[in-house]
Amino acid sequence: MKFINILRDHLDEFNQAYEQRITTTMRQAIFAMLTCRANTERVSHWTCQGCGHHSCPQYQHNTTTDWLAKQQAKLLPVNYYMVTFTLPFELRLIAKHQPELMYQTMFSVAASVLKDFAKNSKQLGGNIGFTGVLHTHNRRRDRHPHIHFIIPAGSFDKDKKQWCKGKGKFLFNAFNLATVWRARLLEHLIELDIKLPNDIPNKWVVDCRHVGKGLPALKYRSRYLYRGVLSDKNIISDINGQVSFEYQNSQTQTTDIRTLPAVKFLYLILQHVLPKGLRRVRDYGLLQGCGKKLRQQIQLMLAVAGAVFPIISELKRAVAIRTCPCCHQPMSFIGIHARPTSLMVTA
Repeated sequence: MKFINILRDHLDEFNQAYEQRITTTMRQAIFAMLTCRANTERVSHWTCQGCGHHSCPQYQHNTTTDWLAKQQAKLLPVNYYMVTFTLPFELRLIAKHQPELMYQTMFSVAASVLKDFAKNSKQLGGNIGFTGVLHTHNRRRDRHPHIHFIIPAGSFDKDKKQWCKGKGKFLFNAFNLATVWRARLLEHLIELDIKLPNDIPNKWVVDCRHVGKGLPALKYRSRYLYRGVLSDKNIISDINGQVSFEYQNSQTQTTDIRTLPAVKFLYLILQHVLPKGLRRVRDYGLLQGCGKKLRQQIQLMLAVAGAVFPIISELKRAVAIRTCPCCHQPMSFIGIHARPTSLMVTA
């Protein structure tokens, strides 16, 4: 079952039911999906000899591979951490109506919190680098804006020209991060003349955890970067106007099934389309593109000090090879097929 097929089959009904709630961004996304060459013209098809999975190429594959290759070149032989800043439920309505403003503010405030915690840290006390990835949904695909930051445990002292390596498996106190995150974000929203709800909770959620070395963390995050909100393989059925999809329950670690009317399902997914031009992946500090020379100096310092760098196999852009999303075995090319469509999106 493919999302594009559900969109085609229920588009008129969706337009009628959500006429007043469909944003310009959603309409642009719908038009792009319906007119995408992969969905409308001659496309190549592949099959897996291992599990029989069929697919057409995902254009996001090369984008993800390129991103991962660039990030691997920045890896340092230190511990890495994942810090996640979550927007509380009470403020998610603002993100719904003013997504660009809210997401930009989330990025800038969270980044400032991390930089200041690093400067004030007895262990670090310098400039750090980190990569932020914005996600707007939870596993049930409800609105749940949060930003994951991947952070190498170390900082650079410009005055002493020294690298300060983080020790142990502790980076920052999560409760202190949450307190500052709450205060600064609310302050910024007030400065932007955003009307805040009266029931804002006192305790917010920030998660800070050790994730080992950088390569596994980067590979894990790269799987979720440029693909859609819901993979086609997770859509189970579209029967009698009811769409069912499966998801991993984070509490029970079991696979659960959620069923919704088709039009509600379409809105559930399309509400996560980001404003045009908004970057959901951002590098900061030492990991910015302009910091390449300094990173190379730090890597040389660590190598001279005896640090062992991870062995990274070269990532090549796939030309005639596809990897099965189910069993990760090589797929075989089986031919070219035409799939015409005359559907258009009404503005």
